[in-house]
Amino acid sequence: MRRTKARDQQTSGQTMVELALIMPLFVMILVGIIVLGIGVFYQQQLANAAREAARFAAIHSATALCPTEGDHSPAAPPETYPVTGCDSKALGWPYMRPHARNAVFGLPKADVHIAACWSGYQLTSTGARDAPPPGTYDAPIGTINSAFVQCSIDGDDPTVDPSGIGCSDGLPTVDEASAISESKERVVANTVTTYACYVWRPPMAGFLLIPAEVTLRAVATEAIQRQQ
Repeated sequence: MRRTKARDQQTSGQTMVELALIMPLFVMILVGIIVLGIGVFYQQQLANAAREAARFAAIHSATALCPTEGDHSPAAPPETYPVTGCDSKALGWPYMRPHARNAVFGLPKADVHIAACWSGYQLTSTGARDAPPPGTYDAPIGTINSAFVQCSIDGDDPTVDPSGIGCSDGLPTVDEASAISESKERVVANTVTTYACYVWRPPMAGFLLIPAEVTLRAVATEAIQRQQ
């Protein structure tokens, strides 16, 4: 009887030791899977925000009553409507930014930061913006010497590697296209590139041995199609 009790106690003690060794690892893996899933979900939400911002800016271009614009304002009538500076970079895009933020779910909307910049063709000889692409429109092929120039956000090309771009409102942007074509006969399909970011603080970061802060970023590009 005594030997049986001693054996049972030994088995119970061994089980507790094994549980103490395995349980932390099991909990770490379980929580890690949950946290990873949250991160993937947040990244998808940011990608959706960037897409919605790009679509909004592309639709509300220079021919819109309230155009979304960057550094360069649309031209005066009759090329566009008389309202300029309505949804501008200088005002912090009061229409595009809330629209993009409303597209996210499960994130603090105020902590989702949105920026945008405009790209387009430029004449290689003069650097004039909104030049047509080579060999297009009514010009003979080869007579237009232009090149596509990508805009930048926070000093970097967001379409190449956005990891160096900061995450805050009011990021510096450089536009390489104006909001409307310089020629009344030509409408150039410039592109708008939007950038969305969120500084995520993963739960139990210390326990999971991951950074306390992770900056999530997303970029989207849309061509601007203007109505005449």
